[in-house]
Amino acid sequence: MTTEVDLAVPLRIADLRAARDPVKIVIGPQLRDRVAAGRTFLSEVLGDDRAVYGATTGFGALVGYAGRADLRDQADNTLAHLGAGQGPELDAEVVRATLLLRAGSLARGASGVSPHVIDALAAMLATTFVPAVPRLGSVGASGDLIPLGAAAQALRGRGHAYLDGVRLPAAEALARAGLEPLPLDGRDALALVNGTSLTTAATALALEEVRAAHRGVQVLTCLLADLLGSDPQFLDARLLQAYGHPGAIGVGVHMRRISAGLVPSGKRPLQEPYSIRCSPQLLGAAEDALRYVDAVIAADLGGVTDNPLFFPDEDLVVHGGNFFGQPAAFAADLLSMVVAQVGNLAERQLDLLVDPNRNGGLPPMLAAGPGQQHGLQGVQLAATALITEIRRDTMPASMQSVPTNLHNQDVIPLGTQAALRALDQARLLHLIVGSLAVGLRQAAYVGARTPTASGCAEILAALAAAVPVIDPDRPLSDDVRRAAEVVADFSVRLS
Repeated sequence: MTTEVDLAVPLRIADLRAARDPVKIVIGPQLRDRVAAGRTFLSEVLGDDRAVYGATTGFGALVGYAGRADLRDQADNTLAHLGAGQGPELDAEVVRATLLLRAGSLARGASGVSPHVIDALAAMLATTFVPAVPRLGSVGASGDLIPLGAAAQALRGRGHAYLDGVRLPAAEALARAGLEPLPLDGRDALALVNGTSLTTAATALALEEVRAAHRGVQVLTCLLADLLGSDPQFLDARLLQAYGHPGAIGVGVHMRRISAGLVPSGKRPLQEPYSIRCSPQLLGAAEDALRYVDAVIAADLGGVTDNPLFFPDEDLVVHGGNFFGQPAAFAADLLSMVVAQVGNLAERQLDLLVDPNRNGGLPPMLAAGPGQQHGLQGVQLAATALITEIRRDTMPASMQSVPTNLHNQDVIPLGTQAALRALDQARLLHLIVGSLAVGLRQAAYVGARTPTASGCAEILAALAAAVPVIDPDRPLSDDVRRAAEVVADFSVRLS
């Protein structure tokens, strides 16, 4: 069944995720009237010879010069000079989420955009059409100009696009999808590109993936503690309440629910390594950070990122900087930090699990026949490579401001780079979680005790059903991905 998305209410991350497939966009009469009123007001303003950036002026540093007299010619001028993107093309789900978010922002009625622009975006999102958008080129300051420019050009039948996953000239893709090339004037073109929709969409998608991995590591930490026979007092409610941090308190509640019934073996040290003992503090701090990102994304999903904005009821055209993506830039950089530390925790837990000096006497590398077999050795090497890839690339993008555009953009947030980087890293974190899950499943086979907590027994049973034992050795890359999905599904059911 096709998902419906109503633009009259703020978008949700679930809507952005759903847009990877065809979705039905609902445009109610009140929304249509609101957008039409903004467009009518723009016409009145232009008729009064009032200055409107991008409609009567040049762009960026050239704002002091007059724009082109013909408004359709102004649209060509707007988009042509932005055709400077480079690098690989963005994933289809990111592009479609971006255009849904752009439609949501324009539907607020403050952009002076033609109603048919929103109709065209809705029609596109009901098909499998995806503009071909280069990854590199946005600094996230006047919005995501270059990537959104490529998307707008594809909607006009210029450049390239994908239909059913096949790359085609955009005009051909439009025709096959039953879509008409989108006519634009200068204001319409600027409204399509002058927002942070790519930055926000990528950050939102990354947030969803990081949250899933964060929940998964909570589950797997409990299973690790149970298989080893650890004392669960590190999750004690009184302990975490005294700590005082809301995230740690909440994580403790969740982890106690999973580990309820865990009976310590009495064979472990009084105090476990930090990768177990301090897990609620680490994961709790991550939870507090994720709640901040939640708030930023919620604001962006319901906001208007454009310039100028039009307020017909007050006879105002207001020029400013709502296209400046600093909130999402900070949020995405924070996500990157969370990914690095949560991923580091999971990788260190895997290291503990394969080490016979710390895993309670299980065989090295959890090999069923050490020497003749190698168990988790390859998986651990890959997990180490994944976490170092993440850590190597955690320098905050939002502190890399470089003046550009004749110093018109003398400070820039670089949120697009932060957001796409966070999404890349979130996908790597997913694989690290899967690596730990495969290790835990194998530990149960090579001698770890039977879980005493019902929640831990349940996740182990789910993993055992999906991942065969490693005996003899075999390639495990598919198992890692499958285990990661099992953990993600289990975590959703518990949340």
